Amino acid sequence: MKISIVQMDMKCNTPQKNFAHAEALIRRAAETSPDVILLPETWNTGFFPHEGLVAYCDRDGAETKQRIGALAKEYRVNIVAGSVSTLRGEHIFNTAYIFDRTGACIAQYDKTHLFSYAHEHLFYTPGDSLCTFSLDGRLCGLLTCYDLRFPELARTLALRGIEVLFVPAQWPAKRRGHWETLLAARAIENQIFVAACNSCASDTLCGGSSRILDPLGSVLAAADGSETVFSATLDLSALSEIRETIHVYRDRRPTLYEIN
Repeated sequence: MKISIVQMDMKCNTPQKNFAHAEALIRRAAETSPDVILLPETWNTGFFPHEGLVAYCDRDGAETKQRIGALAKEYRVNIVAGSVSTLRGEHIFNTAYIFDRTGACIAQYDKTHLFSYAHEHLFYTPGDSLCTFSLDGRLCGLLTCYDLRFPELARTLALRGIEVLFVPAQWPAKRRGHWETLLAARAIENQIFVAACNSCASDTLCGGSSRILDPLGSVLAAADGSETVFSATLDLSALSEIRETIHVYRDRRPTLYEIN
């Protein structure tokens, strides 16, 4: 599975410009014939305009589904479309949409852990369920940014059988060390591949450092802090050997684990 990461710079309050820019970067990524293209968190609004957010949201995800779905169909590529600020009814959600090679939206995920330090919980409604989906016959999962700090989520997805975890984010440069460490930890402890796409938006001081890791925590490819598109190919056949060498699933003792 070849994954292309679109480490994108976007601007707050300019959803139409951001849509056009995302489309251009997706086309650029598609030129290298990846199996999956991954975008960052809230690329339509940035993270995030406190004033007038409702007006900038994608109502029911309609524009994302139409425009990004069309690109997935045109290039016959799976697109994990990061996340966008969406309006459903009277509530704003931080929603990830996933498209298959036909352009169909096969899954969506509302960010479950809202970043209270940045007052995200005052504007967005949290999701109440996790998400798995199949890309080319491989089970995948998705967590959004702050979700990464809650290891229960990644472990739950791993126990459901995912092989690849996608992580779109708007992670600040000043906590880049946390970002890199947590991504490696989630890969190692769950023996999964991790593909993480961070924003490099200068107006919110995001740090880039998007990366793709194997189940041993080794970095297969990574970016610095500037806008870029890069790729790595996952050897999914290596999963069984790794899991048969270090038996973290067989040796678990779940009766001792009580998390409330």
